[in-house]
Amino acid sequence: MADKISILIVDDEESVRDSLYNWFIEDGYHVDCAENAKKALSIVESKNFDIILADIKMPGMDGLEMHRRIKSINKDSIVIVMTAFASVDTAVQALKDGAYDYITKPFDPDDLSHLIRNAAKQISLTTENEALKEKVISLENIEDIIGQSEAMINVLKEVQSVAQTNSSVIITGESGTGKELIARAIHSNSSRKFFPMVTVHCGALSEDLLESELFGHEKGAFTGAMFNRKGRFEMADGGTIFLDEIGTISPKMQIELLRVLESKSFVRVGGNKEIKSDFRVICATNRDLKQMVEEGNFREDLFYRLNVVNIRIPPIRERTEDIPLLVDYFIKKYCTSMSRDVIPIDPAALNRLKEHEFPGNVREIENMIERAIVVGNGKAIRLKDFPMGKNIIDSSVESLDELEKKHIIQILNKYTWNISRSAKALKVDRVTLYNKIKRYGLKPIKE
Repeated sequence: MADKISILIVDDEESVRDSLYNWFIEDGYHVDCAENAKKALSIVESKNFDIILADIKMPGMDGLEMHRRIKSINKDSIVIVMTAFASVDTAVQALKDGAYDYITKPFDPDDLSHLIRNAAKQISLTTENEALKEKVISLENIEDIIGQSEAMINVLKEVQSVAQTNSSVIITGESGTGKELIARAIHSNSSRKFFPMVTVHCGALSEDLLESELFGHEKGAFTGAMFNRKGRFEMADGGTIFLDEIGTISPKMQIELLRVLESKSFVRVGGNKEIKSDFRVICATNRDLKQMVEEGNFREDLFYRLNVVNIRIPPIRERTEDIPLLVDYFIKKYCTSMSRDVIPIDPAALNRLKEHEFPGNVREIENMIERAIVVGNGKAIRLKDFPMGKNIIDSSVESLDELEKKHIIQILNKYTWNISRSAKALKVDRVTLYNKIKRYGLKPIKE
Protein backbone atom coordinates (compact mmCIF):
# COMPACT_ATOMS: atom_id res chain seq x y z
CA MET A 1 0.00 0.00 0.00
CA ALA A 2 2.88 2.40 0.85
CA ASP A 3 4.08 2.63 -2.74
CA LYS A 4 0.67 3.97 -3.76
CA ILE A 5 0.52 6.67 -1.06
CA SER A 6 1.79 10.20 -1.79
CA ILE A 7 2.82 12.55 1.05
CA LEU A 8 3.47 16.30 1.07
CA ILE A 9 5.57 17.72 3.92
CA VAL A 10 5.09 21.44 4.65
CA ASP A 11 7.51 22.96 7.18
CA ASP A 12 9.71 26.06 7.24
CA GLU A 13 12.54 24.16 8.96
CA GLU A 14 14.81 22.43 6.45
CA SER A 15 16.06 19.89 9.01
CA VAL A 16 12.48 18.77 9.73
CA ARG A 17 11.67 18.45 6.04
CA ASP A 18 14.83 16.43 5.37
CA SER A 19 14.27 14.09 8.30
CA LEU A 20 10.66 13.39 7.42
CA TYR A 21 11.50 13.05 3.74
CA ASN A 22 14.14 10.38 4.45
CA TRP A 23 11.88 8.48 6.90
CA PHE A 24 8.98 8.24 4.49
CA ILE A 25 11.09 7.50 1.41
CA GLU A 26 12.64 4.62 3.37
CA ASP A 27 9.14 3.36 4.18
CA GLY A 28 8.29 3.31 0.47
CA TYR A 29 6.03 6.38 0.17
CA HIS A 30 6.10 8.99 -2.61
CA VAL A 31 7.21 12.24 -0.93
CA ASP A 32 7.34 15.96 -1.88
CA CYS A 33 8.29 18.94 0.28
CA ALA A 34 7.39 22.63 0.54
CA GLU A 35 8.99 25.27 2.78
CA ASN A 36 5.85 27.40 3.23
CA ALA A 37 2.08 27.44 2.78
CA LYS A 38 2.17 29.45 -0.45
CA LYS A 39 4.49 26.93 -2.12
CA ALA A 40 2.43 24.03 -0.76
CA LEU A 41 -0.83 25.41 -2.20
CA SER A 42 0.84 25.89 -5.57
CA ILE A 43 1.94 22.21 -5.55
CA VAL A 44 -1.48 20.96 -4.37
CA GLU A 45 -3.25 22.77 -7.22
CA SER A 46 -1.28 20.74 -9.77
CA LYS A 47 -1.00 17.42 -7.95
CA ASN A 48 -3.19 15.41 -5.57
CA PHE A 49 -1.67 14.13 -2.31
CA ASP A 50 -3.11 11.43 -0.09
CA ILE A 51 -1.52 12.77 3.12
CA ILE A 52 -0.28 16.27 3.95
CA LEU A 53 1.82 16.99 7.05
CA ALA A 54 1.63 20.70 7.79
CA ASP A 55 3.42 22.74 10.46
CA ILE A 56 1.09 25.07 12.40
CA LYS A 57 3.56 27.92 12.89
CA MET A 58 5.09 29.17 9.64
CA PRO A 59 5.96 32.65 8.33
CA GLY A 60 3.11 34.20 6.38
CA MET A 61 0.10 31.89 6.17
CA ASP A 62 -0.11 29.47 9.11
CA GLY A 63 -0.89 25.75 8.93
CA LEU A 64 -4.52 26.08 9.98
CA GLU A 65 -5.36 28.54 7.23
CA MET A 66 -3.41 26.44 4.73
CA HIS A 67 -5.41 23.41 5.83
CA ARG A 68 -8.71 25.17 5.12
CA ARG A 69 -7.55 26.16 1.64
CA ILE A 70 -6.24 22.67 0.88
CA LYS A 71 -9.63 21.19 1.78
CA SER A 72 -11.30 23.56 -0.67
CA ILE A 73 -8.97 22.25 -3.40
CA ASN A 74 -9.02 18.54 -2.49
CA LYS A 75 -11.42 17.51 0.28
CA ASP A 76 -10.16 13.91 0.19
CA SER A 77 -6.61 14.72 1.30
CA ILE A 78 -5.80 13.64 4.85
CA VAL A 79 -4.12 16.51 6.75
CA ILE A 80 -2.01 15.93 9.86
CA VAL A 81 -0.87 19.10 11.63
CA MET A 82 2.52 19.41 13.34
CA THR A 83 3.37 21.81 16.13
CA ALA A 84 6.10 22.45 18.63
CA PHE A 85 3.52 24.06 20.90
CA ALA A 86 1.42 21.36 22.51
CA SER A 87 -1.58 23.61 22.70
CA VAL A 88 -4.89 21.83 23.25
CA ASP A 89 -6.75 24.78 21.74
CA THR A 90 -4.71 24.62 18.56
CA ALA A 91 -5.16 20.88 18.24
CA VAL A 92 -8.92 21.08 18.86
CA GLN A 93 -9.28 23.83 16.26
CA ALA A 94 -7.37 21.76 13.72
CA LEU A 95 -9.58 18.74 14.34
CA LYS A 96 -12.72 20.90 14.13
CA ASP A 97 -11.55 22.10 10.73
CA GLY A 98 -11.32 18.49 9.58
CA ALA A 99 -7.70 17.56 10.29
CA TYR A 100 -7.13 13.82 10.63
CA ASP A 101 -4.86 14.17 13.69
CA TYR A 102 -2.01 16.23 15.11
CA ILE A 103 1.47 15.43 16.36
CA THR A 104 3.91 17.44 18.49
CA LYS A 105 7.59 18.12 17.93
CA PRO A 106 10.05 16.58 18.53
CA PHE A 107 8.71 13.51 16.74
CA ASP A 108 9.13 9.90 17.74
CA PRO A 109 9.77 8.13 14.40
CA ASP A 110 7.80 5.04 15.47
CA ASP A 111 4.80 7.10 16.59
CA LEU A 112 4.81 9.08 13.36
CA SER A 113 5.17 5.95 11.20
CA HIS A 114 2.26 4.38 13.08
CA LEU A 115 0.12 7.49 12.51
CA ILE A 116 0.91 7.50 8.79
CA ARG A 117 0.13 3.77 8.49
CA ASN A 118 -3.28 4.34 10.12
CA ALA A 119 -3.98 7.20 7.73
CA ALA A 120 -2.94 4.98 4.79
CA LYS A 121 -5.35 2.26 6.00
CA GLN A 122 -8.19 4.79 6.07
CA ILE A 123 -7.35 5.77 2.49
CA SER A 124 -7.39 2.09 1.52
CA LEU A 125 -10.78 1.55 3.17
CA THR A 126 -12.18 4.65 1.48
CA THR A 127 -10.93 3.40 -1.89
CA GLU A 128 -12.48 -0.03 -1.31
CA ASN A 129 -15.75 1.60 -0.27
CA GLU A 130 -15.85 3.66 -3.45
CA ALA A 131 -15.15 0.53 -5.50
CA LEU A 132 -18.01 -1.27 -3.78
CA LYS A 133 -20.27 1.72 -4.35
CA GLU A 134 -19.39 1.67 -8.07
CA LYS A 135 -20.14 -2.06 -8.12
CA VAL A 136 -23.56 -1.43 -6.59
CA ILE A 137 -24.23 1.40 -9.01
CA SER A 138 -23.26 -0.91 -11.88
CA LEU A 139 -26.31 -2.97 -10.95
CA GLU A 140 -28.32 -0.12 -12.43
CA ASN A 141 -26.85 -0.90 -15.82
CA ILE A 142 -28.87 -3.13 -18.12
CA GLU A 143 -26.21 -4.64 -20.36
CA ASP A 144 -27.95 -8.02 -20.33
CA ILE A 145 -30.96 -6.52 -22.10
CA ILE A 146 -29.75 -6.68 -25.67
CA GLY A 147 -31.38 -4.67 -28.41
CA GLN A 148 -31.15 -1.48 -30.44
CA SER A 149 -34.47 -1.84 -32.23
CA GLU A 150 -37.06 0.87 -31.76
CA ALA A 151 -39.28 -1.64 -29.93
CA MET A 152 -36.60 -2.41 -27.31
CA ILE A 153 -35.56 1.22 -26.94
CA ASN A 154 -39.18 2.01 -26.08
CA VAL A 155 -39.18 -0.78 -23.48
CA LEU A 156 -36.03 0.60 -21.86
CA LYS A 157 -37.56 4.07 -21.78
CA GLU A 158 -40.55 2.61 -19.96
CA VAL A 159 -38.22 0.87 -17.49
CA GLN A 160 -36.44 4.15 -16.80
CA SER A 161 -39.74 5.99 -16.38
CA VAL A 162 -41.36 3.52 -13.97
CA ALA A 163 -38.27 2.49 -11.96
CA GLN A 164 -38.27 5.45 -9.58
CA THR A 165 -41.94 5.02 -8.70
CA ASN A 166 -43.53 2.50 -6.33
CA SER A 167 -46.30 1.62 -8.78
CA SER A 168 -47.22 -1.99 -9.47
CA VAL A 169 -46.08 -3.26 -12.87
CA ILE A 170 -47.28 -6.10 -15.09
CA ILE A 171 -44.74 -7.26 -17.67
CA THR A 172 -46.36 -9.10 -20.55
CA GLY A 173 -44.85 -11.01 -23.42
CA GLU A 174 -44.36 -14.44 -24.91
CA SER A 175 -42.24 -17.09 -23.21
CA GLY A 176 -38.53 -16.48 -23.57
CA THR A 177 -38.71 -12.74 -24.23
CA GLY A 178 -36.86 -11.82 -20.99
CA LYS A 179 -39.62 -10.65 -18.66
CA GLU A 180 -37.61 -11.41 -15.53
CA LEU A 181 -34.64 -9.42 -16.89
CA ILE A 182 -36.91 -6.41 -17.30
CA ALA A 183 -38.23 -6.88 -13.75
CA ARG A 184 -34.65 -6.92 -12.43
CA ALA A 185 -33.81 -3.80 -14.41
CA ILE A 186 -36.77 -1.99 -12.82
CA HIS A 187 -35.71 -3.08 -9.34
CA SER A 188 -32.01 -2.28 -9.90
CA ASN A 189 -32.83 1.25 -11.04
CA SER A 190 -35.23 1.94 -8.17
CA SER A 191 -34.70 3.35 -4.69
CA ARG A 192 -35.30 -0.21 -3.42
CA LYS A 193 -32.17 -1.58 -5.12
CA PHE A 194 -30.28 -2.00 -1.83
CA PHE A 195 -32.99 -4.37 -0.59
CA PRO A 196 -33.77 -7.81 -2.05
CA MET A 197 -35.74 -8.69 -5.12
CA VAL A 198 -37.60 -11.89 -4.25
CA THR A 199 -38.85 -14.06 -7.12
CA VAL A 200 -41.78 -16.49 -6.96
CA HIS A 201 -42.64 -18.72 -9.93
CA CYS A 202 -46.36 -19.06 -9.28
CA GLY A 203 -47.03 -21.57 -12.05
CA ALA A 204 -44.66 -24.13 -10.53
CA LEU A 205 -46.50 -24.35 -7.18
CA SER A 206 -49.81 -25.82 -6.05
CA GLU A 207 -52.26 -23.56 -4.22
CA ASP A 208 -51.22 -24.80 -0.75
CA LEU A 209 -47.50 -24.58 -1.50
CA LEU A 210 -47.88 -21.12 -3.02
CA GLU A 211 -49.75 -19.90 0.07
CA SER A 212 -46.96 -21.16 2.35
CA GLU A 213 -44.31 -19.77 -0.02
CA LEU A 214 -45.84 -16.28 -0.09
CA PHE A 215 -47.01 -15.90 3.51
CA GLY A 216 -44.73 -18.30 5.40
CA HIS A 217 -45.96 -20.70 8.08
CA GLU A 218 -45.76 -21.38 11.77
CA LYS A 219 -44.33 -24.55 13.28
CA GLY A 220 -46.99 -27.27 13.29
CA ALA A 221 -49.26 -25.47 10.78
CA PHE A 222 -49.40 -28.65 8.70
CA THR A 223 -47.70 -32.03 8.45
CA GLY A 224 -44.00 -31.49 7.89
CA ALA A 225 -43.94 -27.92 9.24
CA MET A 226 -41.14 -28.56 11.74
CA PHE A 227 -40.19 -24.92 12.24
CA ASN A 228 -41.34 -21.35 11.60
CA ARG A 229 -40.64 -20.09 8.12
CA LYS A 230 -40.68 -16.59 6.67
CA GLY A 231 -42.74 -16.07 3.54
CA ARG A 232 -41.62 -14.29 0.40
CA PHE A 233 -43.63 -11.17 1.21
CA GLU A 234 -41.77 -10.91 4.52
CA MET A 235 -38.39 -11.49 2.82
CA ALA A 236 -39.16 -8.72 0.32
CA ASP A 237 -39.59 -6.06 3.03
CA GLY A 238 -38.06 -2.84 1.69
CA GLY A 239 -37.50 -4.40 -1.72
CA THR A 240 -39.43 -5.93 -4.59
CA ILE A 241 -41.41 -9.14 -5.00
CA PHE A 242 -41.58 -10.53 -8.53
CA LEU A 243 -44.56 -12.81 -9.18
CA ASP A 244 -43.90 -14.72 -12.39
CA GLU A 245 -46.78 -16.43 -14.23
CA ILE A 246 -49.35 -14.48 -12.20
CA GLY A 247 -52.12 -15.68 -14.52
CA THR A 248 -51.87 -19.22 -13.12
CA ILE A 249 -52.90 -18.49 -9.51
CA SER A 250 -56.20 -19.87 -8.19
CA PRO A 251 -59.29 -17.76 -7.36
CA LYS A 252 -58.60 -18.24 -3.62
CA MET A 253 -55.01 -16.98 -3.99
CA GLN A 254 -56.26 -14.05 -6.07
CA ILE A 255 -58.41 -12.95 -3.11
CA GLU A 256 -55.52 -13.40 -0.66
CA LEU A 257 -53.13 -11.51 -2.92
CA LEU A 258 -55.56 -8.60 -3.34
CA ARG A 259 -55.91 -8.27 0.43
CA VAL A 260 -52.14 -8.24 0.93
CA LEU A 261 -51.62 -5.65 -1.78
CA GLU A 262 -54.22 -3.37 -0.24
CA SER A 263 -53.05 -3.66 3.39
CA LYS A 264 -49.35 -4.59 2.98
CA SER A 265 -49.94 -7.01 5.86
CA PHE A 266 -50.60 -10.74 6.17
CA VAL A 267 -50.68 -13.65 8.60
CA ARG A 268 -48.49 -16.72 8.29
CA VAL A 269 -50.21 -20.04 7.63
CA GLY A 270 -51.17 -21.43 11.04
CA GLY A 271 -50.44 -18.14 12.81
CA ASN A 272 -52.49 -15.28 14.18
CA LYS A 273 -49.96 -12.45 14.31
CA GLU A 274 -50.31 -9.78 11.62
CA ILE A 275 -47.01 -9.06 9.86
CA LYS A 276 -46.34 -5.79 8.02
CA SER A 277 -44.09 -5.62 4.99
CA ASP A 278 -43.17 -2.74 2.69
CA PHE A 279 -42.68 -4.21 -0.78
CA ARG A 280 -43.21 -3.31 -4.40
CA VAL A 281 -44.89 -5.89 -6.62
CA ILE A 282 -43.92 -6.64 -10.21
CA CYS A 283 -45.76 -9.39 -12.09
CA ALA A 284 -45.15 -11.18 -15.36
CA THR A 285 -47.41 -13.25 -17.58
CA ASN A 286 -47.60 -14.64 -21.08
CA ARG A 287 -51.39 -14.77 -20.81
CA ASP A 288 -53.95 -12.12 -21.74
CA LEU A 289 -55.15 -11.10 -18.26
CA LYS A 290 -57.75 -8.72 -19.65
CA GLN A 291 -59.32 -11.55 -21.60
CA MET A 292 -59.15 -13.75 -18.49
CA VAL A 293 -61.03 -11.02 -16.60
CA GLU A 294 -63.72 -10.96 -19.32
CA GLU A 295 -63.99 -14.75 -19.13
CA GLY A 296 -64.27 -14.66 -15.33
CA ASN A 297 -60.94 -16.43 -14.72
CA PHE A 298 -59.13 -13.49 -13.13
CA ARG A 299 -60.48 -10.95 -10.64
CA GLU A 300 -61.08 -7.53 -12.15
CA ASP A 301 -60.17 -5.68 -8.93
CA LEU A 302 -56.86 -7.58 -8.68
CA PHE A 303 -56.14 -6.91 -12.35
CA TYR A 304 -56.50 -3.15 -11.89
CA ARG A 305 -54.51 -3.25 -8.64
CA LEU A 306 -51.61 -4.92 -10.45
CA ASN A 307 -51.93 -3.29 -13.86
CA VAL A 308 -50.96 0.27 -12.89
CA VAL A 309 -48.19 0.13 -15.50
CA ASN A 310 -48.04 -2.45 -18.29
CA ILE A 311 -44.77 -3.12 -20.12
CA ARG A 312 -45.02 -5.39 -23.15
CA ILE A 313 -41.85 -7.15 -24.28
CA PRO A 314 -41.91 -7.62 -28.06
CA PRO A 315 -41.18 -11.09 -29.49
CA ILE A 316 -38.14 -11.62 -31.69
CA ARG A 317 -40.22 -11.61 -34.88
CA GLU A 318 -41.06 -7.96 -34.14
CA ARG A 319 -37.43 -6.96 -33.66
CA THR A 320 -35.44 -9.08 -36.10
CA GLU A 321 -32.77 -6.37 -36.35
CA ASP A 322 -31.70 -7.37 -32.81
CA ILE A 323 -30.90 -10.97 -33.82
CA PRO A 324 -27.23 -10.26 -34.81
CA LEU A 325 -26.68 -8.44 -31.48
CA LEU A 326 -28.17 -11.32 -29.50
CA VAL A 327 -26.16 -13.89 -31.46
CA ASP A 328 -22.94 -11.96 -30.82
CA TYR A 329 -23.76 -11.60 -27.11
CA PHE A 330 -24.42 -15.32 -26.61
CA ILE A 331 -21.36 -16.36 -28.61
CA LYS A 332 -19.16 -14.27 -26.31
CA LYS A 333 -21.02 -15.50 -23.22
CA TYR A 334 -20.66 -19.21 -23.95
CA CYS A 335 -17.19 -19.10 -25.47
CA THR A 336 -16.02 -17.33 -22.31
CA SER A 337 -17.82 -19.74 -19.96
CA MET A 338 -16.30 -22.71 -21.85
CA SER A 339 -12.81 -21.12 -21.76
CA ARG A 340 -12.66 -21.01 -25.55
CA ASP A 341 -11.60 -18.29 -27.94
CA VAL A 342 -14.50 -16.20 -29.15
CA ILE A 343 -15.41 -17.38 -32.66
CA PRO A 344 -17.39 -15.57 -35.38
CA ILE A 345 -20.55 -16.82 -37.04
CA ASP A 346 -20.50 -17.58 -40.75
CA PRO A 347 -22.54 -14.94 -42.69
CA ALA A 348 -24.67 -17.65 -44.33
CA ALA A 349 -25.56 -19.09 -40.92
CA LEU A 350 -26.41 -15.64 -39.55
CA ASN A 351 -28.59 -14.88 -42.55
CA ARG A 352 -30.49 -18.12 -42.01
CA LEU A 353 -31.03 -17.25 -38.35
CA LYS A 354 -32.41 -13.85 -39.37
CA GLU A 355 -35.07 -15.66 -41.45
CA HIS A 356 -36.24 -17.79 -38.53
CA GLU A 357 -39.25 -16.65 -36.47
CA PHE A 358 -37.87 -17.98 -33.15
CA PRO A 359 -41.13 -18.94 -31.42
CA GLY A 360 -39.02 -19.52 -28.29
CA ASN A 361 -37.68 -15.95 -28.59
CA VAL A 362 -34.43 -14.96 -26.84
CA ARG A 363 -34.32 -18.24 -24.91
CA GLU A 364 -34.36 -20.16 -28.21
CA ILE A 365 -31.55 -18.05 -29.67
CA GLU A 366 -29.46 -18.66 -26.55
CA ASN A 367 -30.13 -22.40 -26.70
CA MET A 368 -29.19 -22.62 -30.40
CA ILE A 369 -25.96 -20.66 -29.96
CA GLU A 370 -24.90 -22.71 -26.93
CA ARG A 371 -25.60 -25.92 -28.83
CA ALA A 372 -23.69 -24.69 -31.90
CA ILE A 373 -20.63 -23.88 -29.81
CA VAL A 374 -20.77 -27.28 -28.09
CA VAL A 375 -21.25 -29.40 -31.22
CA GLY A 376 -19.20 -27.29 -33.62
CA ASN A 377 -15.44 -27.74 -33.72
CA GLY A 378 -14.42 -25.21 -36.35
CA LYS A 379 -13.09 -21.68 -36.25
CA ALA A 380 -16.57 -20.30 -36.91
CA ILE A 381 -20.19 -21.25 -36.28
CA ARG A 382 -21.52 -22.70 -39.51
CA LEU A 383 -24.91 -23.57 -40.95
CA LYS A 384 -24.44 -27.26 -40.21
CA ASP A 385 -24.02 -26.50 -36.47
CA PHE A 386 -27.73 -25.64 -36.23
CA PRO A 387 -30.69 -28.08 -36.25
CA MET A 388 -31.66 -27.01 -39.74
CA GLY A 389 -34.18 -29.66 -40.74
CA LYS A 390 -36.87 -28.96 -38.13
CA ASN A 391 -36.57 -25.39 -37.06
CA ILE A 392 -35.42 -23.15 -39.90
CA ILE A 393 -37.00 -22.64 -43.28
CA ASP A 394 -34.85 -23.58 -46.28
CA SER A 395 -34.05 -20.26 -47.96
CA SER A 396 -33.07 -22.06 -51.18
CA VAL A 397 -36.79 -22.68 -51.92
CA GLU A 398 -37.93 -20.19 -54.59
CA SER A 399 -41.58 -21.18 -55.20
CA LEU A 400 -44.06 -19.39 -52.91
CA ASP A 401 -46.26 -22.50 -52.85
CA GLU A 402 -43.32 -24.65 -51.84
CA LEU A 403 -42.27 -22.13 -49.23
CA GLU A 404 -45.81 -22.01 -47.80
CA LYS A 405 -46.04 -25.79 -47.80
CA LYS A 406 -42.76 -26.18 -45.88
CA HIS A 407 -43.76 -23.52 -43.38
CA ILE A 408 -47.15 -25.12 -42.70
CA ILE A 409 -45.48 -28.52 -42.19
CA GLN A 410 -43.03 -26.91 -39.78
CA ILE A 411 -45.82 -25.36 -37.68
CA LEU A 412 -48.00 -28.51 -37.75
CA ASN A 413 -45.07 -30.63 -36.58
CA LYS A 414 -44.21 -28.11 -33.90
CA TYR A 415 -47.72 -28.33 -32.43
CA THR A 416 -47.97 -32.10 -33.02
CA TRP A 417 -50.72 -31.53 -35.60
CA ASN A 418 -53.03 -29.75 -33.17
CA ILE A 419 -55.13 -27.90 -35.76
CA SER A 420 -56.42 -25.17 -33.42
CA ARG A 421 -52.96 -24.23 -32.07
CA SER A 422 -51.36 -24.47 -35.51
CA ALA A 423 -54.04 -22.26 -37.09
CA LYS A 424 -53.58 -19.71 -34.32
CA ALA A 425 -49.79 -19.71 -34.85
CA LEU A 426 -50.27 -19.29 -38.60
CA LYS A 427 -52.89 -16.58 -37.97
CA VAL A 428 -55.52 -18.27 -40.12
CA ASP A 429 -58.81 -19.96 -39.23
CA ARG A 430 -59.19 -23.73 -38.95
CA VAL A 431 -61.10 -24.07 -42.26
CA THR A 432 -58.30 -22.30 -44.16
CA LEU A 433 -55.70 -24.56 -42.56
CA TYR A 434 -57.71 -27.70 -43.45
CA ASN A 435 -57.94 -26.48 -47.05
CA LYS A 436 -54.14 -25.89 -47.16
CA ILE A 437 -53.49 -29.37 -45.76
CA LYS A 438 -55.76 -30.90 -48.40
CA ARG A 439 -54.26 -28.78 -51.19
CA TYR A 440 -50.68 -29.79 -50.41
CA GLY A 441 -51.56 -33.36 -49.46
CA LEU A 442 -49.97 -33.01 -46.03
CA LYS A 443 -49.99 -35.89 -43.56
CA PRO A 444 -48.50 -36.43 -40.11
CA ILE A 445 -45.22 -38.32 -40.05
CA LYS A 446 -45.80 -41.72 -38.50
CA GLU A 447 -43.30 -42.68 -35.83
